[in-house]
Amino acid sequence: MTDKSSKKYIAIAGNIGAGKSSLTQLLGKRFGWKTYYESVDDNPYLSDFYEDMRRWSFNLQIYFLSSRFQHQKKLANLEHSLIQDRTIYEDVEIFAKNLHEMGLMSDRDYKNYCALFEEMVAYLQAPNLLIYLRAEVPTLVRQIQQRGRDYENTIRIEYLERLNRLYEEWIEKYEHEKLIIDTDDIDFVNNPEDLRKVNEMVEQRLYGLFN
Repeated sequence: MTDKSSKKYIAIAGNIGAGKSSLTQLLGKRFGWKTYYESVDDNPYLSDFYEDMRRWSFNLQIYFLSSRFQHQKKLANLEHSLIQDRTIYEDVEIFAKNLHEMGLMSDRDYKNYCALFEEMVAYLQAPNLLIYLRAEVPTLVRQIQQRGRDYENTIRIEYLERLNRLYEEWIEKYEHEKLIIDTDDIDFVNNPEDLRKVNEMVEQRLYGLFN
């Protein structure tokens, strides 16, 4: 029997198409956690960014960072346990870094962005458990195609490969509690046995005998 008396904060990280939203929903239902999902629809810079990435990349990422930070502060004040789809760390460690590496964000802007994040991170509560969904690019492509979102049709394999590399670099140095789940050979959405195994891994990490 799991102890539900103390608040748990769980976050799920992973590349596009890794299954973050699906696992957020399934674990929230299994453990009785409130679920919180990433929302990008209200970002006023998105359309400008896709028209001119180099011009608008800094503005886009600053907006993401600011809104995510405000969201994180609200979550920290909640009394109930929760699970979150994507983290603020991925903004700086994955997406902004990738824009900088691709030459779409200047050195000056990237340095400013990272300095701002470093100031913010001191006020952030790290998740009790970060779940990283690791997937090779063929798995990501298959799952992206299955969900059929029009705006994801233009995603290039090279882009997913770049993000995967950055995710691996980040998760290796991530210093807080983490659980890495290799998803290439499991289907926790459609296979109950695979979902049971994932549930057991999460439960053991959070509520295990020696925690």
